[in-house]
Parts: sequence; structure tokens; C-alpha cells
Amino acid sequence: MFILALDQGTTSSRAILFNQAGGVHGVVQREFRQIYPKPGWVEHDPQEIWSTQIGVAVEVLGQYGVSPRELAAIGITNQRETTIVWDRATGQPIHNAIVWQDRRTASLMDRLKRDGSAELLRERTGLVADPYFSASKVRWILDNVPGARARAERGELAFGTVDSWLASRLTRGKLHVTDVTNASRTLLYDIHARRWDDELLKLFQVPRAILPEVCDSSHVYGEVTSELGPASVPIAGIAGDQHAALFGQQCTARGMVKNTYGTGCFMLMNTGEAVESSRGLLTTPAWSRGGEVTYALEGSVFVGGAAVQWLRDGLQMIETAADIEPLAASVPDAGGAYLVPAFTGLGAPYWDPHARGALVGLSRGVTRAHLARAVLESIAHQSADLAEAMGADAGLGTMALRVDGGAARNDLLMQMQADLLQAPVERPVVTETTALGAAFLAGLAVGFWKGDGDLAESWALDRRFEPVLSADRADRERRQWRRAVERARGWAEDEGQAVAGDEESPR
Repeated sequence: MFILALDQGTTSSRAILFNQAGGVHGVVQREFRQIYPKPGWVEHDPQEIWSTQIGVAVEVLGQYGVSPRELAAIGITNQRETTIVWDRATGQPIHNAIVWQDRRTASLMDRLKRDGSAELLRERTGLVADPYFSASKVRWILDNVPGARARAERGELAFGTVDSWLASRLTRGKLHVTDVTNASRTLLYDIHARRWDDELLKLFQVPRAILPEVCDSSHVYGEVTSELGPASVPIAGIAGDQHAALFGQQCTARGMVKNTYGTGCFMLMNTGEAVESSRGLLTTPAWSRGGEVTYALEGSVFVGGAAVQWLRDGLQMIETAADIEPLAASVPDAGGAYLVPAFTGLGAPYWDPHARGALVGLSRGVTRAHLARAVLESIAHQSADLAEAMGADAGLGTMALRVDGGAARNDLLMQMQADLLQAPVERPVVTETTALGAAFLAGLAVGFWKGDGDLAESWALDRRFEPVLSADRADRERRQWRRAVERARGWAEDEGQAVAGDEESPR
């Protein structure tokens, strides 16, 4: 028997089969289009999300000889905040999905901040007033698609993040659900009362009739229809990608931290209870099981691995993403250069949607190797910003950082991270922790795994990176980085100054 994890990310859809030991039995991945209608706008075709996701699900079963009858359950993990509105009767989306990186609603969120709503949002949702989250995207769709608002108020439309969209399609419209982690990313959900909040719905002009039912992350939601064959496979786990990765990394004790290095970087610390941040971090449910919520602090870096993609595709300095490591390793440092890859603004702890990319400290001696190293250092510096804020908010000292995601395989980057953090970095054998977390949640709900003890045994260390840079040198590098960040902030004063190509970002 296996668990099938559907891992729907920002640039690709993946399907991964996990065995009872928590090992990867098979994986299939397919990329899909990124749509950029205007500078700073990012969209996906919801039908393409669906077709690629169901396509890889069917393909992984066929390729690895697994019958649908051999599936104990399906777990779904997804790009968060990305917003889809569809017709309940036909299942057809009424607009492209507005992706989490999209900045078209920056002026609306600025207006809400000026009107004094930021504190209400922070208090109820644990989030900040930023276009990153779903609420302003829903409002934009309802305000800009002809007739949408009236149809929404009549209950003819459904809103959901990508997990809701997939669950609906997998069950031919029978399910309109989400879990606590995804609901918490909308700016419409009270994470303390654990319900959709009427005051926030009114603030964003979102009708309650379009909202999904909110359930535990580990829960039998319903059964898949015939898309995967004759077997009725239960959908039993749903979690936003970063929450799933925290669970997949088995960061189940207070103070444990993971960082996912994808298109962007996402760091979460298990805090047990809800901890309010004074340093620009988010308070978020980590997962919910048996009606009990575990909370986390989260920080998001919008452009992590996307900076490597920019070096490859935009500047054409490397042919493949893997080429950056030997190129960057060919020089001992970045030659005094610092890249702040604020291509879509800055996330935590700055939350500046008007920041734009900056390359500072250039001299005639800087080569493409130095720039490659500056790109990797920018990923490590942004992650160190999050770790420092997190430790201070939670009142905890330096501890090991568990890492995953594609860029976690870059040894040079991981060593940079340990050096700048002045703390160990631990990379597990299985780095597919986002999908693994969704699988764990689904497997627990159906008894595939009996309890946390079974899960903890599946985490195994691949390599531990210890700091080799002196504390004084690390501190000097961090000070220079902060100077560079200040030069990138507040550059685009309004939406019209967004820069073409602002699109690539996290997972």
C-alpha cells in the first residue's frame, strides 16, 4: 500500500508515491505556464493546474506499476494564497488564478493600512496587510469580472486556494473544502476563534456564500471519483506547502525550525501556542489534528531560487541552475558585491511591496563568478533575516535549521547558510518534505501510520553543515547586507513603476 501526495507548486505539479517507511517509491513532475499580463501581475490557468496535476497522478501510478486499489489515501499540498473563483454548477473558473506573487492589489492594501485596518488584520489573522494574501485577490476578481459580484452573492460561485480547487475537481464538485493552514492565508480567517470572520469579510467585500468549509489538516474529506480509476481513494490530508514541509521535517517539538529553498524561501518555527511577532513575522497555524491546532512563526522570502533562474534565463550567465555552484565556488567571496533580489518586493521581515532588485558594491574586479556567489549569498542572507527575527520573537537561542527544497542540495549554499546563521544546518535524506508532510497527514487520518513514533523514525540525516566562518566576519557580512537592503526599499512608488519580469518567486 502507498500514499499518493499531490504537490501542486507555483511552477509545476508533482505526484509522489510514498511507502510505509516514508520513502519515495516514485515521482512524476510537469511544469505549466506562468502568465504575466502586466508588469507585477502573475496568473495561472486553473485548468492547466488541474490537467497537469491529474496528469502526473495518473502517470506516476502507471509508470511505477501501482493500482489505485493500492492507495491508502491521497494527501494534497499546494502553493498558498493563489486565488481561484469558479462556477459551482459547471466547475469552470471565471478568471485566471491570481498567483500569490501578484502585486496588482498593492494600492488597495496600502489604503487599508492608511485607514488603520492593519492592526485588526494582525490581531485576527496573524498576518500583515500585504497583497501577498488571498483576500484582496478575491475582491479584485469579483470587482473586475462582469457580473461576478452579483453571482457570488447569490451563491453561484466558489472561491478557494489551490487545494480547494483540486479537491473540487477530484470529486466532481462534491467537495468545497480547505484546511486550517490554507484558510489562515486568506486574511479572512480568525486563527484564534478558528472561523471565517464577518468583519474581515465585510472589509474585503467577500460574500460568505463563496467560502469553503474549513477542516483539520489530517481528516478524511471525501473520496476521489473515477479520475484515478475504479477505486474510491480517500482524500485524507490537506496542508499548505510550507506547513506540510514543517510536518514532513518532523518539527513537532516547540522551537524546531525548517527552511524550504524553492523559487522562494519559507522558514517556519514550531511555537506550539500562538506567538505574536513584533519583528514582521507571521503567526500561523502549523497544522491541525483531532481538533487541536499547533501554531508556528513564519517568514517568507519572495525570491530565493528565482534569483538563480534570473541568472540563468534573464542574464544567461549559466546554462542550468546546477551550474551556479561550481561557478560561485571558483571565487572565495563576492568581491564586495551584494544582490538584493527584491524583484517582487520584499517579504518578511520588511514587507515592502515597493522594493525592487538592487546590485550594489560593484567594482571593475567583479566578474560573473562573483555575481553568482552574490546570488547564493542573497538567498542565505534573506533566510538569516528570518531566523534572527524568529529567535528573538520566540525568545529562543540558536538551534539547528532543518532544510529542504531543490536548492538545499547546493552544498555551497548550505555552508553559506550555516556561516551566516552561526548555527548548524541539517539536510535530511528525503528532501521531498513538502509532499511527505501531506502524505503523513493523510496516512495518519486513515491509520496507514499509527502515530507520531512511526513518523519520527522516517527522518534521517544526510549531512550536517557546521559554521566555519568566524563570528566577527559573519557579523560584518550581515551589517553590509542590511545596508544593501536599505538601498532597494521603496523604489517603486506606485503600481505603475513595477518592473517587467517581476514574476518569478517561491515554490
